[in-house]
Amino acid sequence: MKEKRFEVLYSQGAVDVVKIIRDTHTGVQYLCMQAGYAGGLTPLLDRDGKPVVSAVGADEMR
Repeated sequence: MKEKRFEVLYSQGAVDVVKIIRDTHTGVQYLCMQAGYAGGLTPLLDRDGKPVVSAVGADEMR
């Protein structure tokens, strides 16, 4: 089976949904919002304005 590119790290809501997803290749995290038929996606930023990046692959096991 092919590995999924994105994984959901956090999710809240049923109608208005907020999710944090992670790109499993780069580790970059994104904020995804869905409200009815509308939605949006943006990189999650830290306090310095840099993208939030978590460990991926072999780096996670350290």
